[in-house]
Amino acid sequence: MERSNMDPLFYAKEACDTLMRMYHGADLPPKGHFHYHQGVFLSGVYQTYLLTKEETYFEYMKTWVDSIISEDGTIGKYDSGQLDDIQPGILLFPLWKRTHDIRYQKALDRLMQDIECFPRNEEGGFWHKAHLPGQMWLDGLYMGGPICSEYADCFDKPEYLELAVQQILLMREHTIDSKTGLWYHAWEGSGQVSWADPETGLSPEFWGRSIGWVPVAVLDVMEYMPESHPQYKNLCKLVKELLEAVCRFQSEEGRWYQVVDKGGQEGNWLENSCSSLFVAAICKAIKKGILDPAYAKNATKGYEGVIKDLHWKGEDLLIGNVCIGTGVGDYKHYCDRPVCTNDLHGVGAFLLMCTQMYRLTTTPGTDDTKMI
Repeated sequence: MERSNMDPLFYAKEACDTLMRMYHGADLPPKGHFHYHQGVFLSGVYQTYLLTKEETYFEYMKTWVDSIISEDGTIGKYDSGQLDDIQPGILLFPLWKRTHDIRYQKALDRLMQDIECFPRNEEGGFWHKAHLPGQMWLDGLYMGGPICSEYADCFDKPEYLELAVQQILLMREHTIDSKTGLWYHAWEGSGQVSWADPETGLSPEFWGRSIGWVPVAVLDVMEYMPESHPQYKNLCKLVKELLEAVCRFQSEEGRWYQVVDKGGQEGNWLENSCSSLFVAAICKAIKKGILDPAYAKNATKGYEGVIKDLHWKGEDLLIGNVCIGTGVGDYKHYCDRPVCTNDLHGVGAFLLMCTQMYRLTTTPGTDDTKMI
C-alpha cells in the first residue's frame, strides 16, 4: 500500500507494527510498571485488533498484561495512590471475557477496591494523585472513568457507573469556561496551590491533551450506559458542547495547539496527541448521533493534518510533536514542554484516532467499540 494514501487502518497497523518492533510486549516502558502509558497504547492496539482480527495484536496486549499480573491476580509495580496506574485495568476486560482466567477478575477487583478507597475532596471528586490533596485534573476522567463503567457492566455493579458519571459532572462544574466552552486543565478548591487562581481555584490554561481525554473518556463511559439513564442526555449535551467548542479553535492546517485557545501566540505549537484525541472523539460522537455529521469535515481536516506531519525511518512510522507528560502550569510551562517521537501515549492517541476515523468512514450506522 502506498505511503501517501490516507487509509486510517493502514496507519494504525503501521504504528502498531513499528512499536512492536521496538519493544517486546513485556518491555514496554516504563518496564514492569502498571501504568497508563502502556494502557493507552495497548487500548489503541486492541482497537486495531477489533478491526483487523489479526491475533498478533491481541497476543501482544496479552503478553504485556501477563508480564505484570501474577497467577494469583496480584499486580506488579503499581501505585494505588495515582489514577494513572488504574487506567491499564481496562485491558483486563477483553482478556477475562476471552479466557475466563480468574486472575484477571481478581486484578480488576483489586483495582476497584483501590477506587473505593481513593482520596476525594469534600464533594466526592477524586484527587488526581494521593500526594496532590484536593487537585482534580481532567486527565483523571480517562484514567478512572471507563474502567469503572465497564466493571459496572461486567459484574452487575451499577454503583461504579454512577461513580464515573459523578466524576464527569463534578469536573464539568468546576473546570468549564463560560466564554470559550473549553475546560481548564485542573481545579483545586482551596486556591492555595501555586498554579490555582486564588478565587476560582482554576489552573490558568486550556491544555490540549487534558481536554482531549474528556470526550474520549465520556464516550467510553457511555458505551455501558443505557439511554434510559437519567444522566444520558446530559452527557450527550456535555460531549456535543465541548467538541463544538474545540472545533472553534481548530487551526487552518487542521491540528490543534498545545494551548488550545492561543494559536499563533509566541511559543505555542501544533500538538499531535491532542489533535488525535479530538479527531477520535469527533468521529465517535458523530457515529453515536451526538454530533452533527457536518463535523466530519473537522475530523477529516484534523486527521489529515496529523498524517501530513508524520515521517518514516525505513519501515518505521514516526509520530512526533507529542508533548511528554506534564503537570499543571502557566502558558510558558506548557509551551516549553519537550516533544517526543513514538511516545506511548502519543501513539495510543494516534491509534484511537485512526480506528475511529476508519469506523466513521467505512462502517454504516451506529458504533459499538466496547472492549469485547
